[in-house]
Amino acid sequence: MRATPLFRLARAAVFAAVCLGLGLVAHTVAGGTVSLPTAATGLALSSVAALPLTGRERGLPVILPVLGAVQAAMHVVFAAAHGIPQGQTFAHCVDPGFGMIVLHGTAVTLTAIWLARGEAACWALLRLLVTGLLRFLIAFLTPEAPKAPNFPAFRAVRQATPDRTPVTRRGPPSVVGNTLT
Repeated sequence: MRATPLFRLARAAVFAAVCLGLGLVAHTVAGGTVSLPTAATGLALSSVAALPLTGRERGLPVILPVLGAVQAAMHVVFAAAHGIPQGQTFAHCVDPGFGMIVLHGTAVTLTAIWLARGEAACWALLRLLVTGLLRFLIAFLTPEAPKAPNFPAFRAVRQATPDRTPVTRRGPPSVVGNTLT
């Protein structure tokens, strides 16, 4: 199933908002600040990265590396916009330490799993709505079959069939009959 342009934009906006939120929280927790123009740059960056991928359903193998790349790019943008401290180079600000890599990796992995599950749920709901709508339209647009005339209930008359193994003796069993005489 292919996505419509409006659905593609909505999915890209959700991805971009989640990426920006994750980047802002991570940068703020690490002690940085982000200005509004820098946040807008991060939102535009993640939107541009997400839009080409929104044509069809995507799973974790696609979402995880894209989210990781966008988070790395946002880290660079936020670090560059934050300013370079006196006596350091830009490469020193961009080079994360081991702890930052572990925290970013954990946050990106958990967020990617969350996004992949949301993506699967969104597409499942969309498929359910489409099939339900199609069933409704088919039921609504197809003409009704002509009704059969309302005759009284017909019951088949069962004919008596002769028993193929008739019993030739009548009365009590022979054991009982011998004890009485």
